[in-house]
Amino acid sequence: MLHIGCHLSSSKGFAAMGRQALELGADTFQFFTRNPRGSKAKDLDTADAAALVTLMEERRFAPIIAHAPYTLNLCGAEERNREFARETMADDLRRLEHVPGQYYNFHPGSHVGQGMEAGIELIAQGLNAILTPDLHTTVLLETMAGKGSEVGGRFEELRAILDRVELSDKMGVCLDTCHVSDGGYDIIHDLDGVLEEFDRCIGLDRLKAVHLNDSKNPSGSRKDRHERIGQGEIGLEALARVVRHPALRHLPFCLETPNELPGYRQEIALMREQAEL
Repeated sequence: MLHIGCHLSSSKGFAAMGRQALELGADTFQFFTRNPRGSKAKDLDTADAAALVTLMEERRFAPIIAHAPYTLNLCGAEERNREFARETMADDLRRLEHVPGQYYNFHPGSHVGQGMEAGIELIAQGLNAILTPDLHTTVLLETMAGKGSEVGGRFEELRAILDRVELSDKMGVCLDTCHVSDGGYDIIHDLDGVLEEFDRCIGLDRLKAVHLNDSKNPSGSRKDRHERIGQGEIGLEALARVVRHPALRHLPFCLETPNELPGYRQEIALMREQAEL
């Protein structure tokens, strides 16, 4: 069975997102932990979080994905920016303990001219300051397109971060199909080869989730512009191979395509159909 969902608004609360996911035909979903361009989070409703946990158990959800705000940068050039990222992520992880066993995904960051090695070291330092032995959430590094000074556009960069994280058992990776294609990995013609490279470099056991997106740009463009399934440069046929791949099909897939809810419902149904072909 394909575990698939989409990005939902958290404005109505945890349990409402779970019910909305079911209405869309989903058994997982993603949400921003707070305003993706800001820092303020809603007050936590522990009863609402408990209601989601019950719903997920009853309806056999796959793990859900909490997404950190885009503004966070663990490897920013200024210490105040790095401190803001650490404090926000630590707060998110404390809140997620009320919905234990899920994933917390974040963009590794941009080294903003400090150099890739410095960026990698700062990200690892930030994670070492945040992660605790009793954490019940797995923190995911997202594969990036490699635009500008982004860290994470190559598998080797993610591996270098993981190698420096002391509590590495709390860490995993989320593979974004748009990002890896834009980053130059040929998932269209050589998905097996890309996954073999991921396994050699990071290990497929580290791969915990997939962002399933088409791309507005050709492979290697380093642009990071998502497109609806089948309407971009990756195409439906290649994305169908992703959801059918034996090394991936057990993972939760999350759509981040430029859609409203009716479009997500159609894409979820389409990819469930493709998964069974």
